[in-house]
Amino acid sequence: MKLLFTLSFVFLFFSSGFSQVVFYLKKNGKYTNQPDSADYTRVIDQPDSGSVLFNVTEFYKNGKRKLVGKSAVADPPIYEMQQITYYESGNRQNLSSFVKGKKVGNSYEYYPNGQLYRAIKYPDAPGQKSIDPGYDIITSFDSLGVAYVKDGEGNYKGYSDDFKSVTETGQIHNGKKDGVWTGENKGIHSTFTEKYNNGELIEGVSVNDKNETFKYTGTRGTPPTFKGGSAAFGRYLGNSIVYPAYARQNIIEGRVILTFVVEKDGEINDIKVVKSVDPVLDDEAVRVLGQSPKWLPGTIMGQQVRVVYSIPINFALK
Repeated sequence: MKLLFTLSFVFLFFSSGFSQVVFYLKKNGKYTNQPDSADYTRVIDQPDSGSVLFNVTEFYKNGKRKLVGKSAVADPPIYEMQQITYYESGNRQNLSSFVKGKKVGNSYEYYPNGQLYRAIKYPDAPGQKSIDPGYDIITSFDSLGVAYVKDGEGNYKGYSDDFKSVTETGQIHNGKKDGVWTGENKGIHSTFTEKYNNGELIEGVSVNDKNETFKYTGTRGTPPTFKGGSAAFGRYLGNSIVYPAYARQNIIEGRVILTFVVEKDGEINDIKVVKSVDPVLDDEAVRVLGQSPKWLPGTIMGQQVRVVYSIPINFALK
């Protein structure tokens, strides 16, 4: 299972004015300078009059819209307010509201044929203590419009992102999971059985393809964490990064975006530059991240897992 978490850490934060910026990206989120090799395009326009939010529009290669939203920063986006995503066919995929990059309030998800899949409600002040989405399920339907859940009551059936397989089934009461739930997590090659009470995970058991059993309570999983938390990681970056002399002398500034893997034992591996500024800044960002102490590994259903992270590191001269 490939999980992607994004952390935003800024080193000597700097921003500059612009009217429009265009980025070319691959499906894995990696930036490319070759428009012909890009899977989609992200266009960042300056805020509307009276607003401080940048306008973000993404397009598929066929020219149809992929995403429309607003962001507090130009790159990478931290979404605010309403966002709409679309399938490549042009049909609506998701309609959600955001605060500081996290979904809040009502969210509507659609099948590729345009039929509403489900309406869910996120907390107005989301946390990030676990990987659980933490939403209530208000309504859900099959692809022909037959309701599984109505007004927060019913037998729910959850699907994979491509809607080709069922991932979980169970009872919904007052919008929350209740009773016994069963399902399959193909990412960790496991089946699972869980018991809920009013949305609280009382106990869960997962069994992998080696017939190993793992128990968990409270949450289906937790993201990897730097010892001391995100604030400690930010301090580590700030104390460790040395602005390269060549970049300083030639006034080279910009934001380097890296991805890396937190292994099952907490080691940092597979560091990649997905958005380059200049080789000297790229190398410094990679150097410091590569020397990071071990993290606390992430877990899914009681099992330690490899997790992909992404961080932007901004270099700017004062």
